[in-house]
Amino acid sequence: MQTLTKTYTGARIVTETLKQLGVDTIFGYPGGIVLGVYDELAQQNDIKHYLVRHEQSAVHAAEGYARVSDKCGVAIVTSGPGATNIVTGLANAYLDGFPLVVITGQVSAELLHQDAFQEVDIIDITKSCTKKNFQVKSAETLQETLKEAFKTAMSGKKGPVVVDITKNVFSEKTEFQDAETTPSEQLPIPDVTKALNTLSMAKQPIIITGGGAINASNEVKEFAHSLNIPVVSTMMGLGVYPANGKNYLGMIGIFGNANKAVRESDLIIAIGTRFNDRIKGCLGKLENKLIHIDINKVVPDSIGLIGDTKAILTKMISENHKVQDFINWLNYAKTLTAINYQKRSDRMHSFEVLEQIQECLKNTIITTEVGQHQVWASRCLQFNKPRKFITSGGLGTMGFGFPAAIGASIAKKEPVVCIAGDGSFQMSLQEIATCMDYNLPVKIFILNNGYLGMVRQFQEKICEQRYFATKISNPDFIKLAESYGALSVRVEKTENIKSAVRKAMEHEGTALIDFVIEPEELL
Repeated sequence: MQTLTKTYTGARIVTETLKQLGVDTIFGYPGGIVLGVYDELAQQNDIKHYLVRHEQSAVHAAEGYARVSDKCGVAIVTSGPGATNIVTGLANAYLDGFPLVVITGQVSAELLHQDAFQEVDIIDITKSCTKKNFQVKSAETLQETLKEAFKTAMSGKKGPVVVDITKNVFSEKTEFQDAETTPSEQLPIPDVTKALNTLSMAKQPIIITGGGAINASNEVKEFAHSLNIPVVSTMMGLGVYPANGKNYLGMIGIFGNANKAVRESDLIIAIGTRFNDRIKGCLGKLENKLIHIDINKVVPDSIGLIGDTKAILTKMISENHKVQDFINWLNYAKTLTAINYQKRSDRMHSFEVLEQIQECLKNTIITTEVGQHQVWASRCLQFNKPRKFITSGGLGTMGFGFPAAIGASIAKKEPVVCIAGDGSFQMSLQEIATCMDYNLPVKIFILNNGYLGMVRQFQEKICEQRYFATKISNPDFIKLAESYGALSVRVEKTENIKSAVRKAMEHEGTALIDFVIEPEELL
């Protein structure tokens, strides 16, 4: 293939390489160091830039975009505080395994390590929360570094990558290679014989789906149905197997309803879950009863199948003809998963709000903030397809859900609902401005209890009701939304829930509903 070369500035090379890589959306916040790139973005129409109100929101929005599109999310920020403000977003994407490339500006190469204005060592700062990071000091290496960054973010277990570019690079001129990108690598498929032999001897197997099984949803269904194996999900795996599917039992974890079924199983088939402490501690001993399918790391002493979950399951399906049917175990396991909701007062409760929201929404993408409302959403809402439930799992980031909803709505060009607590929403409420600037159909449903509800609950149970620093003040969310020009509704009675939700969903733009709920409800 003939490669054409042109001479561009580093700033132009950034935009042209991003186009070459198929990028059509960038989230960011400008500053002096990256002004050259912003000038180039202003002179083209292939990439749309979305101006957020905080750099952390840019990274969360890019992750929301990546989660629903299966593309690499992209953000750009300036040097110094612009760069340090991205760290939480990087850590969130790193722990949950979603691909991002975040471009940061840096002082000129000759000023590095001299405490120049707005200089921070973002490379060292982000080493522990990125798959890899790069610092570009010369325009000659810029194009290939950007390509390598995208390849790294999207390969294996996906995750965030930082490309830190010194100021001099943006004005330097060098040759640009106008060539096609290289295809992604194919991972080898491991031998599944031992796993299937172990499954054939089991009496009560169970499948656990995690976030790493998102792209294998059809294969999970086919495998589970072919043998009548019950299926449970981690919070990150909700929707991989449909909640209305005949084999589905529910969610596992410290707030899950299906832990008992897992403990009574004699073989766990875990697909795309990393077994963090909030899961592993609820399941009992895993030794000698675990088949673990994952992209890069498996539990020690398990039957580990490392590789692409979709390819591995396809192979297991094609070779499982010797395995018995588990219908009797499935029917019994369904009796182990009841959830009992209890009211503490006559006031409106979260589960009442979310159950009625579920009746109004059809296949809508849901994001959440972090706290009690997050758990209520995972319990009460049904997700029948993957990439419909977007939440912060590994890091538990308050302030993630709203900007993630912005990114998801932009990616899919459709309404997205953010379920938020009043505490979490105040972490990123300024992004209402972003929604209004771009007329985004993001719907913010606040479960407002006047507390940091999850911590207050822990204080009630663990600290003998010594409440400290958990009762919070809030703005008038209705007036706040109106000040930005968004539709707003307050709901204090259960009989008004559905009409408010329908009003918000029928509104073409941004809408906020303030659900005033029982302050002391418990999960």
